[in-house]
Amino acid sequence: MSNLLASRPGRAVLCSLVVLSGLAAFATGAHAQTLTKDNGAPVGDNQNSQTAGPNGPTLLQDVHLVQKLQRFDRERIPERVVHATGTGAHGTFTATDDLSDLSKAKLFARDTVTPVFVRFSTVIPGRSGAETTRDPRGFAVKFYTQEGNFDMVGNNLPIFFIRDAMKFPDMIHALKPDPVTNVQEPERVFDFFSHIPEATHMLTRVYSNLGTPASYREMNGSSVHALKLVNAKGEYVYGKFTWKSRQGERNLRPQDIPVVQGKSTSHATVDLYEAIKAGKFPAWDLTVQIIRPQDLDKFAFDPLDATKVWTGVPERKVGTLVLNKVPDNFFESTEQVAMAPGNLVPGIEASEDRMLQGRLFSYIDTQHHRLGANFQSLPINRPLVPVVNNHIDGAANISGRKGSVNYEPSRLAQVKEDPAARASNLPLAGTTQQQRIAKTLNFQQAGEFYRSLPAQERDDLIVNLSGDLKRVKNQDSLYTMLSYFWKADADYGKRLVKAVGADAGKVATLAAGLKE
Repeated sequence: MSNLLASRPGRAVLCSLVVLSGLAAFATGAHAQTLTKDNGAPVGDNQNSQTAGPNGPTLLQDVHLVQKLQRFDRERIPERVVHATGTGAHGTFTATDDLSDLSKAKLFARDTVTPVFVRFSTVIPGRSGAETTRDPRGFAVKFYTQEGNFDMVGNNLPIFFIRDAMKFPDMIHALKPDPVTNVQEPERVFDFFSHIPEATHMLTRVYSNLGTPASYREMNGSSVHALKLVNAKGEYVYGKFTWKSRQGERNLRPQDIPVVQGKSTSHATVDLYEAIKAGKFPAWDLTVQIIRPQDLDKFAFDPLDATKVWTGVPERKVGTLVLNKVPDNFFESTEQVAMAPGNLVPGIEASEDRMLQGRLFSYIDTQHHRLGANFQSLPINRPLVPVVNNHIDGAANISGRKGSVNYEPSRLAQVKEDPAARASNLPLAGTTQQQRIAKTLNFQQAGEFYRSLPAQERDDLIVNLSGDLKRVKNQDSLYTMLSYFWKADADYGKRLVKAVGADAGKVATLAAGLKE
């Protein structure tokens, strides 16, 4: 081949030009390209995960979803891809109510005291990011229970931007710095979210003052997702948990942010550590909202949609969390703690929430990548109860495992299953599918939240959000986003339109054409 090309230099130059022109066209987006998997096969649906029927769990056979999450989890070494900036503390959780009617989990038995480690974090910035960043805050709690570790991995806000894990890598890519300039750009952020109408609710909350908590002590938390609570009879309900700060909730206004950041980029960590060292132990009450399976379809929205709050569903207090000890070593605790929604105990199971279903795989997978196969043997992650299984060897193995039998079943070294730990049964119907959920209700709750804000906080929201929208050059993206906010609430949309100098009539027309 090389000799043939050498004898025909004109053809070689022509081939090179063809290749270069093709690359140039690709780089400039001159031709629409077919989206493919890593093996080159085309992607049929990049918006929806495959599920077992319209309301069933996500399927592991969705190779595209698994591949997206696997590749996404391995984009950074060794820093966390998300939640890299964070701080943590030790404490206890005391159950003040008996939830045995709902869950057989022993940590919910009245007066049970469970050791915990809590990690607070920002989502998007790298490890040295400022704690004044406008961003959701991670609120992750590792419970060292009598039945193994249970991780409640949530945020300070009760909802999320998207409802399907298929879009998670795309969303984070859009929110992360531009791969060319290494600067976060509103142009890219709103280019993405202009295609994701369900994000209107979360964007409204993040751009409110809730997006810049004054401290970790003075913010609430949420499981975000519904979890299944299963009792001793095998009956299950769906529960959404909320952490309510006993210190009250306090946030930074737009004019406060540069002042606080000018003094310290780690103000929230300093505040938490100083409070604990002074004996002013921060505390949160845990509450739960319950929906029974037969009532899921009674709502105008899908209660298992992570972009929704459960308005009007009563809350029941579960217990109280107290943080009382600063870690002795930041790296060994806060940096190496590995939270994962898949760390569940009997009586607590994953719901069919499509975002949660993807996180069950992604979080464990990214911890394996970041910390190695034996990350759960590290002191901060090690359960208080013995670990008995046949997972062996691997890098940094310190299990101290003994014996010749590393398989099951065996008569030589018997271990038994616990029938009480079997998963609950979920009724299924329909066929496998890749479709969005039936009840989207993309805008209503965003409007309800906007109207719930005091006048001053609505003013701050307009200032915060319009500041970034003004930087969006693509008019289609800008007007689409403005129509979303207008659809949520006309006053909300009109004020943003005025702030950015857009055409109110055009935005109103676009909003009128939107469907919930």
